[in-house]
Amino acid sequence: MECCLTEYVSQSPDETMALGEKLARRLMAGSVIALRGGLAAGKTCLVKGIARGLCITEDILSPTYTIVNEYSGLLNNQNISLFHIDAYRLSGDEDFENTGAKECIGGKGITVIEWSERIPASVPPGAINIVIEITGPQSRIFRITGLRP
Repeated sequence: MECCLTEYVSQSPDETMALGEKLARRLMAGSVIALRGGLAAGKTCLVKGIARGLCITEDILSPTYTIVNEYSGLLNNQNISLFHIDAYRLSGDEDFENTGAKECIGGKGITVIEWSERIPASVPPGAINIVIEITGPQSRIFRITGLRP
């Protein structure tokens, strides 16, 4: 059963980053966020906001070619890793498994997976799912399920 469908409207990249920052405050070690949305939907922008919420000051870049980027941050004054995975170039779950990136999921860090629909069997059942719909040049609707109250 899906828990807590929440819908947010963003009118700009700054609002999308603010949503990510707010979301970061509700995460815990082991959280997995599965993102779905077309090209330029704002997935990486949302991850930048999550990173900012975890006190990460590094530039957040989409790991389209490296598949996984790892950043060190803070959550509740504790060190935590943010694993940013981009499955766009992968051909499925087996391809994902072969990259070794599956080890990042469900551990002691926080994992965000862009293009999660490309690796559905690798996304754990308790993941927070976010579907991003482009509604205008800068406006987006974020539909979030699995986020606990």
